[in-house]
Amino acid sequence: MADVLAAAKPSDWRTLDPDNTLYLELASGRVVIELAPEFAPQHVANIRTLVRGKYFDGLSIVRSQDNFVVQWADPADADHKKSVGDAKKKLTPEFDRRAAGLQFVALPDPDTYAPQTGFVSGLPAARDKADGTAWLVHCYSMVGAGRDNDVDTGPGTEIYVVSGHSPRQLDRNVALFGRVVYGMELLAIMPRGPAPMGFYDKAEQRVPIREIRVAADVPADQRTNLQLLRTDTQTFTDLIEARRNRQDEWYKHKAGRIDVCNVPLPVRAVPGEKNRGN
Repeated sequence: MADVLAAAKPSDWRTLDPDNTLYLELASGRVVIELAPEFAPQHVANIRTLVRGKYFDGLSIVRSQDNFVVQWADPADADHKKSVGDAKKKLTPEFDRRAAGLQFVALPDPDTYAPQTGFVSGLPAARDKADGTAWLVHCYSMVGAGRDNDVDTGPGTEIYVVSGHSPRQLDRNVALFGRVVYGMELLAIMPRGPAPMGFYDKAEQRVPIREIRVAADVPADQRTNLQLLRTDTQTFTDLIEARRNRQDEWYKHKAGRIDVCNVPLPVRAVPGEKNRGN
């Protein structure tokens, strides 16, 4: 893979859009989340409203379930929840969308959970040509809006990040609206919650959130300037093949196929630009 990336052209990379980027600030550092308005425009808009209304500032990471997810939310009693301000309390579910109009880069290998998997704008996705739908899939570092049983109860006030083995059974049951592109290690090392489903049962176990901001609202000299390898390029196609059939001397047997959640999505600092350090 290193050889493939070394041969990449500048045009093979895209720079994160500050309007579609969130900074989750923890005491341990910054987590950068890329939003996915192509798949969940209502959720992205509502979460921007929540962020700009400082809804998440001072809340906590309330859950870390082993081999599953890390989640943050308002841990207050249900009768005294923090106001969502101008944001909506309920949203129409965005579990999938029409596939028409998407630039879908398909993988050549079969998938257990979907007729076809691949990538759209750098995000792991699936589609069904029979019914014309497409959706994001639950790979490591994907970000979703937790909900109750009713499908309109996930407006983005409870957010989870996949931190373990890909829980693909959740696909098309939850609105995925982005992914962590930087700082995932800060979430992956969270102590596992002792209560059922990994919840922290004591306030002192929770990890405070200093603030969440839209990158566009952060002064330029304080941003984390990143580029992601475009998935609609020959370089990415070559990278997929390099991972499907590893040429490293260590590998004695080539798998000859790859799962969508095992395809790496390279991220790098913007060449020549200074990044805010953790």
